[in-house]
Amino acid sequence: MLASAQEDKPFDCYVSIGELKYDLHSASGEHTASRERDSPPTRYRDAVRFNLCEDLKPQDGIASEDQCPSGTRACLTKTNLKGQEDSRITAVIPIGNSTGVESSRLSSPKGLQLTFHGSSYPSLSSPEPVPQSFTIKLLCSTEESSPQFDSYDGKEVKVEWSVPAACGMGSPPSDDKPSGGDEKTPEEETVGSGIGYFFLLLFLAFVAYFALGAYYNYSTYGATGADLIPHRDFWREVPYMLRDVVSHLCSSFRPGSSSRGGYIAV
Repeated sequence: MLASAQEDKPFDCYVSIGELKYDLHSASGEHTASRERDSPPTRYRDAVRFNLCEDLKPQDGIASEDQCPSGTRACLTKTNLKGQEDSRITAVIPIGNSTGVESSRLSSPKGLQLTFHGSSYPSLSSPEPVPQSFTIKLLCSTEESSPQFDSYDGKEVKVEWSVPAACGMGSPPSDDKPSGGDEKTPEEETVGSGIGYFFLLLFLAFVAYFALGAYYNYSTYGATGADLIPHRDFWREVPYMLRDVVSHLCSSFRPGSSSRGGYIAV
């Protein structure tokens, strides 16, 4: 897995990892992923609102203390729900800022992973505030889906989202190289293709020879059946010619044979 980081400047949705380049602007805009969990007699809704390419804008009709501060790219809101009563926001956590974004290439499934780092937030399990982060797996897909809230462990929100922008542009290094020396070099592939073209042209030449010869015999002599074969007598003798060649070769390599056989030294 190759990785890179943008530390000094705000994340601009352009990512380069090795030979791959990503332009995530088609996935820009504000999006929301949420989950609900039971806590009788109430329920909690965890909703993360994020924008990969720009800072989140303030929401109309919501008090400022119920929203994340400016410069936030991902904001987690916890809301308490109970029957017919009005919902109540219990926590607002800035889990991702615009700088220090880490990116890495995913190989299986293919895609891109981004990690935004946020502010520290008080935790019941720790005497000190816990640094927060937002990790989103952007999976390569031909169609865009809805973001899916995966998990939150008190310090990191994980979201998965299938988008075409995660496919990248360029030639990534292959993770599925053949083993055992079966990988062919470009030179070997070129030689193999050349031999294949040669035999293809040879075959087409034979087909053209027989087709044109048969047409000539038919149109000139009115030949039919086997008489359509061009140079029929030659092709009839071919098996015997091959037999003589094979016989000659066998006699040449037969043990004890000599080119002086039949002559007597004086």
